[in-house]
Amino acid sequence: MQVDDTGIEGLKVLTPRRFGDARGFFAETWNARTFADLGIDAGFVQDNHSLSGTPGTIRGLHFQTPPQAQAKMVRCGRGRLFDVAVDIRRGSPTYGQWFGLELSAENGRMLWLPEGFAHGFQTREPATEIVYKCTAFYAPEAEGIIRWDSCGIDWPQAGDPILSDKDALAPPLADLDSPFIFEAAT
Repeated sequence: MQVDDTGIEGLKVLTPRRFGDARGFFAETWNARTFADLGIDAGFVQDNHSLSGTPGTIRGLHFQTPPQAQAKMVRCGRGRLFDVAVDIRRGSPTYGQWFGLELSAENGRMLWLPEGFAHGFQTREPATEIVYKCTAFYAPEAEGIIRWDSCGIDWPQAGDPILSDKDALAPPLADLDSPFIFEAAT
C-alpha cells in the first residue's frame, strides 16, 4: 500500500497494489492489520455505493456531527471523479483548507478522511460510481452540510453543476459553528 500525505494532518491518499494479468487485476482495498500499521484504526460499520449518471454532478460537502461523526475511506468503482475533503476541525492549522484529487477506476487511489472533514465530489465521466466505507452508521439527525462553492475549491468542471436541492441550499463554510475540535497527533 502506497501512502501519500496531503499536507492536512490525518488526511491520506492510499494506493493499493494491483496484481494484474490478461483477465484484469486484483487489489486488496481494506485490511485491518495493514491499516492499523499505517495508523488508521477504523472500525467500519457501513459501506455505501453511489451512482451519478451525468458528468458535472456535485454531491456534498457533507459530514456527520459527533457523537455520530464518521471517518470515511473513499474510492471510485467506475468512471472518474474529483474528490474533495475540507478540514472543519476548530483549532486546526489547516481549518477551512481543502484537498482534492482525482479518483478513478483506473488509478485505484483511495482517500482516507478522519472525523472532522466535510466531503464531496464532482463526477468527471458518465455513470461514475463512488464506494466508501464509514465508521459510524448514517444518522439523519447528525447530518451537516456546507455549500459546495463556499470553500474556494477549484472544481475541475466549469459551469453550473448538477446539485440536489439540499446541496444547493446548504449554508456557507463561514456560517459553520463546527462541532469538531482539532487534536494534534502525538
